[in-house]
Amino acid sequence: MVLSRYDVIVIGAGASGLSAAGALVLRGKRVVVFDMGKTPGRKIMASGGGRCNITNLAARYDRYFGENRDFVRSAISRVSPYDIIEWANMHNISLVEKNVGQYFCADGAGAVLNALMDDACGADFVYDTTINDVRKDGDDFIVNNCVARSVIVATGGTSFGVLGVSDVGYKIAKQFGHKIIPVRPALCALSYAGAPSELAGISLEVQIRIGKNIVRDSLLFTHFGIGGPAAYRASLYDVRDGIYIDLLPAVNVLDELRKAKIMRGRKSVAGALGQWLPARVAKWIAGDESRNIADIKDSEIAQIAERVSKMNVPGDKIKYHNLASAEVVRGGVDTNEVSSKTMESKLCSGLFFVGEVLDIAGDLGGFNLHWAWASGRVAGENA
Repeated sequence: MVLSRYDVIVIGAGASGLSAAGALVLRGKRVVVFDMGKTPGRKIMASGGGRCNITNLAARYDRYFGENRDFVRSAISRVSPYDIIEWANMHNISLVEKNVGQYFCADGAGAVLNALMDDACGADFVYDTTINDVRKDGDDFIVNNCVARSVIVATGGTSFGVLGVSDVGYKIAKQFGHKIIPVRPALCALSYAGAPSELAGISLEVQIRIGKNIVRDSLLFTHFGIGGPAAYRASLYDVRDGIYIDLLPAVNVLDELRKAKIMRGRKSVAGALGQWLPARVAKWIAGDESRNIADIKDSEIAQIAERVSKMNVPGDKIKYHNLASAEVVRGGVDTNEVSSKTMESKLCSGLFFVGEVLDIAGDLGGFNLHWAWASGRVAGENA
């Protein structure tokens, strides 16, 4: 079999793979990009509801998760959010700051994908293909019918299965001796036994405490548990010790209920709580309590306040929702065995890992795409 010679083989035509390909083409490298799907950038097109949350000005190491979150420091210092905004401006991509520091593409995710493909113009793309084997022969890597001195693994994680994902990146890593941190869903809903189905569909601003960590965002009650941004962000942490949800983080509930006992004593507990909470939530907190609030002991008032501010979901009842609906995964290629400055394997010269295939997961709001751009570009500048 005649092998086609390239400088670099990129496996995966997603955000990190295309970012790497663009950097390689800019350096004049001969590049081939393999992808198992029929089209490139499928997660890019789905990101931000189709508007591509391209970056976040708060992209710092503490907004990333993994066994070694410090791993991201080098790449995101070299490719900052302002660099991505400048890149977008160079490609005439109009950006909208939806939330503070969170940027979306005004013309839709297709504009971002087109710009990435323009940067990678000159690279060869092979779609709808399976990577059966990655072999090392001396200084060369052989992938399918291609040979190159370097390989960049940009296969992503195993989340969001409807877009066509694969664990091939983990298999390649293990083939060359790399440790894989066990993978689980992240940026996903949380289900738990005994979830109050009567609250399904209600959304409110909450604060979730997971150990010493705090998440404050919008929560959506579902038939199976909790969803919405607050639950998604909480899912990045280890919830096995349980979580506490403050349903009214902006209100001192105990003080307000004590005032209500004096000033609005004829109200029920549900009626008093209804001043701040949706009626269904207030009724659920009150339970069977039908007395006027003036007739309730202070100790009982304190217990009611605690149900509002410390709604407990025990860890043995919580489950991360499935990989099929998760936006990312926690886990992946152990970053202790990869150079944070180049993305090159410390175990095999010429082998690089970028994006979600690594044990790095970003917070909700453009952090994961920023990691893809940054890690991809760094690898593309070094492979």
